[in-house]
Amino acid sequence: MPTHEPDRRDTEPSLEQILGLIAPGMLDVVVAPLGTRVPVADVALHDPGEERDDGAWAASGLILLAVGVEVASPEAVDVLREADRAGAAAVVMRRGSRGPRAVLLEAAGRGRTALLTRRPGQGWTEVLGRLRTALVHSAPPRYAALSGGADGVDAVDGLRLGDLPGLANTVADLVGGAITIEDPQSRVLAYSRMDHEPDPMRRLTILGQEVPRWRVVELRESGFFQELWSTDDVVRRPADGRSAERLAIAVRHGSEVLGSIWAAADGRPLAEGAAAALRTAARAAVPHLSHHRTWGRAAARAREEAVHALLDGAAHPERTAHDAGIVRGRPYAVLVAEAYDSRALGTAAGPGAGGDGEQRVDAEQRVLDVLALQAAAYRPGCVTARSGRRLYVLVPARDGEPDPGRTLLATARSVPHTAVFAGVGPVAVDLSGLPASRDAAELVVRVLWERAAALPLAGAVSAVAVFGEVETDAAVLRVLDRVEPMWDSLSGPVHAMAEHDRAHGSEYGASVAAYLDAFGDTGTAARRLNVHPNTLRYRLRRARELFGVDLADPSVRLLADIGLRLATRSTRHG
Repeated sequence: MPTHEPDRRDTEPSLEQILGLIAPGMLDVVVAPLGTRVPVADVALHDPGEERDDGAWAASGLILLAVGVEVASPEAVDVLREADRAGAAAVVMRRGSRGPRAVLLEAAGRGRTALLTRRPGQGWTEVLGRLRTALVHSAPPRYAALSGGADGVDAVDGLRLGDLPGLANTVADLVGGAITIEDPQSRVLAYSRMDHEPDPMRRLTILGQEVPRWRVVELRESGFFQELWSTDDVVRRPADGRSAERLAIAVRHGSEVLGSIWAAADGRPLAEGAAAALRTAARAAVPHLSHHRTWGRAAARAREEAVHALLDGAAHPERTAHDAGIVRGRPYAVLVAEAYDSRALGTAAGPGAGGDGEQRVDAEQRVLDVLALQAAAYRPGCVTARSGRRLYVLVPARDGEPDPGRTLLATARSVPHTAVFAGVGPVAVDLSGLPASRDAAELVVRVLWERAAALPLAGAVSAVAVFGEVETDAAVLRVLDRVEPMWDSLSGPVHAMAEHDRAHGSEYGASVAAYLDAFGDTGTAARRLNVHPNTLRYRLRRARELFGVDLADPSVRLLADIGLRLATRSTRHG
């Protein structure tokens, strides 16, 4: 059975330190046979499908998040014993409505791995993020120096400098409500845990990571912002039909406004001393927001810019790789994920249609936020960058691994009301190959989009693939991309037929396309179109008579196939 090395206590933070830094009430220690001073090396998602040599695998010093496993479930014991054999420091399971079974407690007491539970209402992605942050912040000086850790400890409330989520949770406990910390442009910097269902305004703000634009206009025109930015005191906004009571205070450093702290009634009235607590919080938040303004957003923006530069073929790739956090000489594959409102698929409107625009964008961006977090947890060395509704992930490949992002792709599935298309390009053996891997991954996403758009609305669901699985369809897209500019400058029978369909809503092009796809089998093509075979024969005859589209001519068949594919593409994306 694996054992913890004694000298790791000097180089790695302890479970006790990490638990002391996360939000109170997020995790509970059920059983800790070796105590909570055991060293922790990293935090990872438990993967029951991971390949193991000789039935064994290594998780020495890890905190494993057993997503989907409840302490009362039959598989909980097997998961715990497996983690214990692998040398894990702790395993976290969902608590649920029932407590752990006696057999689980007995197994935990006999092993060496601590058993922790995640309380209801806490999301796995938030737990992972808090644990990862606490791991860096609790590192001893020697460990921090090795890992490039943060600066010294801020004395205020025991929080590390820049720990805005920790600050939000601390203030929430004092105020007795839900806390949101925003920058002067009303963008969300951090928010407290949600013990209750948030009101509609808080939900929209968190999902979009900023206050909705119409709400900003409303607060500005009502004079609320003028009052907030011109006073050192708490400003109150009464409850209305869309949101609970709000208290807000500006965070200032001299004459400079760094941001604001908002407290919302969270299922119960705010505490009697809520205003006083916010005044104290505003003073305590100054060094944290100053640190964030100086280093947080700037560092994240520089990192994303470096990733995009590498994907575009940077002029100085070695220097850019360092800025992006990429290890030189290590192979990477590029993963691309795009999120769409599922109601926009299977329609002629294309991406961006369907649903309330603001809420749709909120949902799409939230999905990409979760995928970015899962990518960071998937494998050490993954780096991400965003561009609109698209997420780029550079996934490091292990020796001889052809598809390093395949397992990560599975996280893109089953997102309610949102279709996620994700693809992975070929492994790039060096930095110069990253643009080609990106191009291939983007082609995969386009292939998946084309397939989904061709389905009925009910069939518009998430899809994932690696480049090798759709290489033929990707090659067709490349050919059509090259042909399209020339095709638009030409004219002929197929052009005339497509234009007639656009002007009159006729189905001649769809009928010809179905006939070609069915290799001339009229019965099969008619079934796909849901029409009688005689109806299809009539349309094909009229296409020949009206436009000269004679499908007995091989050249016409080729041109019709190309032209109708291009016409369908322009309709879907128009």
